[in-house]
Amino acid sequence: MFNVVLVEPEIPQNTGNISRTCAATHTVLHLVRPFGFEISDRTLKRAGLDYWQYLDVRYYDSFQELYEKYRGEANFYFLSTKGKIKYTDAKFQDGDFLVFGKETHGLPEPLLKEHYDTTLRIPMWQNLRSLNLSNSVAITLYEALRQTDFDGLNFEGKLTGRQD
Repeated sequence: MFNVVLVEPEIPQNTGNISRTCAATHTVLHLVRPFGFEISDRTLKRAGLDYWQYLDVRYYDSFQELYEKYRGEANFYFLSTKGKIKYTDAKFQDGDFLVFGKETHGLPEPLLKEHYDTTLRIPMWQNLRSLNLSNSVAITLYEALRQTDFDGLNFEGKLTGRQD
């Protein structure tokens, strides 16, 4: 099981989509305050659809609180356009934390400097600012899951309707 951390998320639709991805992959979602929305926001709930009952979500007042609690138990990878390592070059392990910043500013510069050796980047075409947060989480999380052979996830497809 992996861990996705959103530091000060601002857009409820992104957090809702990420919640749904975390529920579908049995990934723990860690949310660091302050948020740019109310957790009860109907847009957040709508984006997560009916997956909330399957989601393990945990709340923190600061990233430091979360980091102190889990430091030493697993690897922390920080995602940023300022990273030097391609996300596909990381060697993900079960239990790792994937840390993402707020939509408008990303992760704080001091945090990135402190963890530069574990700051990952998703390659993009030149001159573009960044990818959507929800897409970045999905891309990175599924690479981590691929590297661990999608352990614990269902591979049985289900067809409905006519079957020949």
